[in-house]
Amino acid sequence: MDKPESWKTSALAWLVLSLVVIVLDQAAKAVVLAMLPPYQPHQVIPGLLNWTLAFNTGAAFSFLDIGPGWQRWLFSGLAIVVSAALVRWLATIPRSDWHNALPLSLVIGGALGNLIDRLRFGQVTDFIDVYWGEAHFPAFNVADSAITVGAVLLIWFGLFAKGQKTS
Repeated sequence: MDKPESWKTSALAWLVLSLVVIVLDQAAKAVVLAMLPPYQPHQVIPGLLNWTLAFNTGAAFSFLDIGPGWQRWLFSGLAIVVSAALVRWLATIPRSDWHNALPLSLVIGGALGNLIDRLRFGQVTDFIDVYWGEAHFPAFNVADSAITVGAVLLIWFGLFAKGQKTS
């Protein structure tokens, strides 16, 4: 694949979507921080969804949440490195290649949204609490949703994109 020569032809313009994800994520977190007391569920859809303000110093599913604080810097550094690598990847693909640009932009926006929390507060603010009966999925946020959707789309399009040859 030929590399695009400039911002005008590369998928870097898709970073606008990353910015939208960051703004939506930070706005939602600001609202829940201002309005919800921590760890007290507020029912949205009975039997399925609560708004529950929670905090996570670890990674997804509270991985390494019990560490003494070093994980803040590990996950911050990881977000910066991964986001930089994905921006470089965006620069190499044509703007019209939305099968790659869309998911990469979602992941970048989500990673940077959570990075802002880590740098500002030393933890990530979560508030979307999905459950069924007594079983609760770990709380998450808009940034986590963008990362997950982006990763799933990247895998999906990688496996099932039309015209892609398999070896």
